[in-house]
Amino acid sequence: MLRTEKVLQLRGQQGRAVRVVREHYLRPDVPCRSALCRSAQCRAACARDGKLLSDDVTHYVVPDCKVVQEYLEILEFPELKGIIFMQTACQAVQHQKGRRQYNKLRNLLKDPRHDCTVFANEFHQHCYLPREKGESMEKWQTRNIYNAAAWYHNHCLGQMPVVMVTEDEDAIRQYGNETEGVFVISFKNYLDNFWPDLKAAHELFDSIVQARRERESESQENHGKEYPEHLPVEVLEAGIKSGRYLQGALNVNKHRAQLEAFVRLQGVGSKDTELQSDILIYGTKARNRAIHGDVVVVELLPVHEWKGRTVALCENETEDKAPADTTGDPMPTGKVVGIIQKNWRDYVVTFPSKEESQSQGRNAQKVLVTPWDYRIPKIRISTQQAEALQEFRVVVRIDSWESTSLYPNGHFVRVLGRIGDLEGEIAAILVENSICAAPFSEIQMSEMPVSSPKNPWKVSPEEVKKRLDLRDTHLIFSIDPKGCEDVDDALSVRTLPNGNLELGVHIADVTHFVAANSYTDVEARARATTYYLADRRYDMLPSVLSADLCSLLSGVDRYAVSVLWELEKESLETLRVQYSRTLIRSAYKLEYETAQGLLDGDTSVVGDILELKGLDEGARQKKLAELVWAISKLTDIARHVRAKRDRCGALELEGIEIRVQLDDKRNIHDLIPKQPLEVHETVAECMILANHWVAKRISEDFPHQALLRQHPPPRQEFFTELRECASAKGFSIDTRSNKALAESLDRANDPSDPIVNKLLRSMATHAMSNALYFSTGSCPEEQFHHYGLALEKYTHFTSPIRRYADIIVHRLLMAATLRGTTGDVKDNIISNKDLEELCRHINNRNRAAQRAQKQSTELFQCMYFRDRSAESDERCVADGVIYSIRTNGVLVFVPRYGIKGAAYMKNKEGLVISCQGAGSCQWKPGSLHRSQHKITSTTATGDSMTLSLFDHITVRILVQSSRCHAETIKLEIIRNAPHHTADTEAAHRSLHVVKSELVKEVSQSAEEAQRAQDRARLEVMDEESREFCQTKGPSLYQLLEEIRELALLDVTEDIRT
Repeated sequence: MLRTEKVLQLRGQQGRAVRVVREHYLRPDVPCRSALCRSAQCRAACARDGKLLSDDVTHYVVPDCKVVQEYLEILEFPELKGIIFMQTACQAVQHQKGRRQYNKLRNLLKDPRHDCTVFANEFHQHCYLPREKGESMEKWQTRNIYNAAAWYHNHCLGQMPVVMVTEDEDAIRQYGNETEGVFVISFKNYLDNFWPDLKAAHELFDSIVQARRERESESQENHGKEYPEHLPVEVLEAGIKSGRYLQGALNVNKHRAQLEAFVRLQGVGSKDTELQSDILIYGTKARNRAIHGDVVVVELLPVHEWKGRTVALCENETEDKAPADTTGDPMPTGKVVGIIQKNWRDYVVTFPSKEESQSQGRNAQKVLVTPWDYRIPKIRISTQQAEALQEFRVVVRIDSWESTSLYPNGHFVRVLGRIGDLEGEIAAILVENSICAAPFSEIQMSEMPVSSPKNPWKVSPEEVKKRLDLRDTHLIFSIDPKGCEDVDDALSVRTLPNGNLELGVHIADVTHFVAANSYTDVEARARATTYYLADRRYDMLPSVLSADLCSLLSGVDRYAVSVLWELEKESLETLRVQYSRTLIRSAYKLEYETAQGLLDGDTSVVGDILELKGLDEGARQKKLAELVWAISKLTDIARHVRAKRDRCGALELEGIEIRVQLDDKRNIHDLIPKQPLEVHETVAECMILANHWVAKRISEDFPHQALLRQHPPPRQEFFTELRECASAKGFSIDTRSNKALAESLDRANDPSDPIVNKLLRSMATHAMSNALYFSTGSCPEEQFHHYGLALEKYTHFTSPIRRYADIIVHRLLMAATLRGTTGDVKDNIISNKDLEELCRHINNRNRAAQRAQKQSTELFQCMYFRDRSAESDERCVADGVIYSIRTNGVLVFVPRYGIKGAAYMKNKEGLVISCQGAGSCQWKPGSLHRSQHKITSTTATGDSMTLSLFDHITVRILVQSSRCHAETIKLEIIRNAPHHTADTEAAHRSLHVVKSELVKEVSQSAEEAQRAQDRARLEVMDEESREFCQTKGPSLYQLLEEIRELALLDVTEDIRT
């Protein structure tokens, strides 16, 4: 190893240039990562690194710094193979293009689908060239990369030509003929000569070049400033530390995109501030070129310039000004003075129609395109294809936003599909949420076990010896939704010889098949979750695992990780818990409805149990009795634990899940709200129990690097609307703690209208913070708490098929339980720093999955109603419940379809709605008067109509079409009276679930038994209660997120999530 020095020019905190000399070490054994390599030393190093550059290409290509910075998205094309990114070019991207672009490059290098690698040329003693005196940085970088390319060609013994691509004409002249087998050409010539038929790459290249030319010419022509310049980074950092400036993420209100954006405080400057709310950024000028999602620095305006949040319903597209009487109380208001991090991504846009194009002006090549997301400003791109692309959804990227330009500049990337076409709209949803749905690569599939009808997979005899075999000792079964393929959990309960009970939760052992840092693991980590859309899903793991080998189907042997509790036979207290790798054979694959039928004693569902068919009557009755006992006993355990948790103050909130029912031709047949069943709660309770105990175990063994899930307490100001709405019905909601909130919600029950309690619980849900994954080394233990579940420690362990967090937790659990017996424990443990970064990635992907599911559900809801006549089809008329009053209308919940939407009482012409009695409504001249709990419409003739919170009205469901954006649901009041149908009555009855009575009954009996016990026994119960204090009911946070994510037009949603 050789030691040399590297001179760096860095900038200090005060903005002064600082010359730094650092030691720089060179070595001869830096791995080349090429399959052509014949060096034994190099091949050994390559084997440790994993990914190798292919040897079945015609040439290797080495891009220089400028090419990587400007044309990275072309280099991302999978057709371009054999790409060697030099360390010099990678560092240039990191220092000059920012973290987001650098992360894109890192992800490209990690992606096994792309044939590319990175070569650490600056650490190789034969490749590194020190910078000469007076040499520019760009010239030194190009010289270094060329020298490394020539070494690479010689290292591979001339077996593969190397093409260096550059935009530097001097480099082409200087190095073009210097080394035989190493070619130096421009990137355009490279595409023309090597990829003449790759049309998309050529179009993208032309688009990028054109956009760059436009930026250059614009900067020369425009001298007037549309926006103030951003402050230098060093000034921003100093201002944040002193408290003068505040830092946070910009969140644009999609319903008032031209006017309202909010900044949620974060970072150093926000810790000592007295502000208890978000900061309003009013108008695009104050936003100062920041785009939704950017991390910005804000300066507060004087108090007399503060403005209020809009409280009126509004149309997204046209309303740019808010009347003075439609805003709430003034709130902290500021302006953006700088951007810390630009979180730009791919954007789906629509080109202007012919009429709009003609009105845009003289230069037809410069086009203002409208993003699909209301929160993103129009983007100016340069293209000659504007007319041809008018009917398509298109992907563009933003390049820059100069202070002299009203709009950001960008370039065309690719076409998605026609406007309104289902596949095109689904593709738009995926792009908007940065979801990659590409098929798994051949190299990933090569890691999968072979399983086919002719050659089915079988358990390994060696593996059987390592596992606890439960196949003949336990009655194991799964309970899942109808048509479920990825069965990742199963349950068991049995009586032990000593009379106690044993409860078992068995989870598919995914980590047996997915080794850490394998190609499949890297891909699963990138996806982070399975993405469920209304009509399809995109799996995190290949289907051979998710739908076969890791799916706990009935009648087949499967590897599992099991948590087994021994419970005292009377009190059901936990006496012992065991974590084991097991071998199981599920006896039944039940659907929720079938299991509920067995629990209720309904014998008609027995015919739905496939595993009982073909048996003689005696055997069938015996097996059926065993199964019914097991389901009943599981339910008893779940009821008992729920009762204990209820006393601990856990929350129980309501959720609605809408299922899109498709016919044989994949047309939408119906939208069906999922009905709650007690077996839903039984299964969810067992899963929560397993997650809680696994969290305790891994955090004890790995206190600084365990992956847990926290749910911070909500901010009290978010409960304001809940308290006000509850007061309209005479209820008082105490939000000081989760126990107080839970008890308040239990009391807030209107016997004549169960939907009131449902909506109040929905509002409580909406006030919640998001639950997040975190590393235990990143925050103090008092912040581990899960507010919604009332648990001190919680994680996700039970769904490794569809959540990458669960895979990490499985590895941690195995490392904790097998410590001292295996040599690869350390390989499964991620450092706290890496785990923090991974948690941020998973949290981000989970939010994307929730948004995509919500948006696809909205798409199908719109398609369902779009195909029906709103005037004549009775399915377009439904009962609605008012849950919020605004200055010009009301927000309405439609229980039949799980829809939330706006119903206007004043239209654009200024007319107000008038309904006489239970008759139909009309638009007439008049005025509106809004009070806290009601709104009154008074016509010019003196007729008045009052709507109050929780009133039932009849609404017509319409679809509001938009050429540039997603279609939305619009509600129209047609009668000031409830809409009664058989479906409405059934829906109302279904809200009154027997669960509450069951829990109350068990709670009372448990309290009586507890009073009869002596003090020592009581202390043990209290300790167990603290350990088990979880929510009753199904996975609370999933339900709570579902109802929020399915809300179509809640104008506060974007501010709080």
